[in-house]
Amino acid sequence: MKIIGFITAIGGLLSGCADPQITPWQRQIDMPCDNKSHCVSTLEQREKFKLAPFTLTAKGIQRWSDIIAVAQTLPGAKLIEHDDTYFHLEVTSAVFGFVDDFEVKQHAQQLHVRSISRSGYSDFGVNRKRAHQFRTQLVEQQLIHDTSTTSD
Repeated sequence: MKIIGFITAIGGLLSGCADPQITPWQRQIDMPCDNKSHCVSTLEQREKFKLAPFTLTAKGIQRWSDIIAVAQTLPGAKLIEHDDTYFHLEVTSAVFGFVDDFEVKQHAQQLHVRSISRSGYSDFGVNRKRAHQFRTQLVEQQLIHDTSTTSD
């Protein structure tokens, strides 16, 4: 009986160390942010989570591969999935190894952008800073219009 209890306890401890993200990734680009302050999106209407629009230039509309390449230069970025109008990056923090999901979808002359932490309540502004860095690089490459009067 003691052996069964010991095995059960060890099994519980080991499963507690397992990766909590055991379900496969599903696109969330069109989903609103939850109420935790670790998400930003261009599709959000709530000020706390809202990103200003990313409006494509004529060059940006034609150069989807360049937009993906710019995103891949973000620190810790790894391309997970992409097609002709969508891509998903996993972005891993250098110090603690936290994983965030960064999604972009082209819709007409706009880019829908969503960045969210997989865990925690607050990201201390990391996702907003990442979206701002992405915007800055796209503007420098003349892939989107400069909307620097807005704050991301």
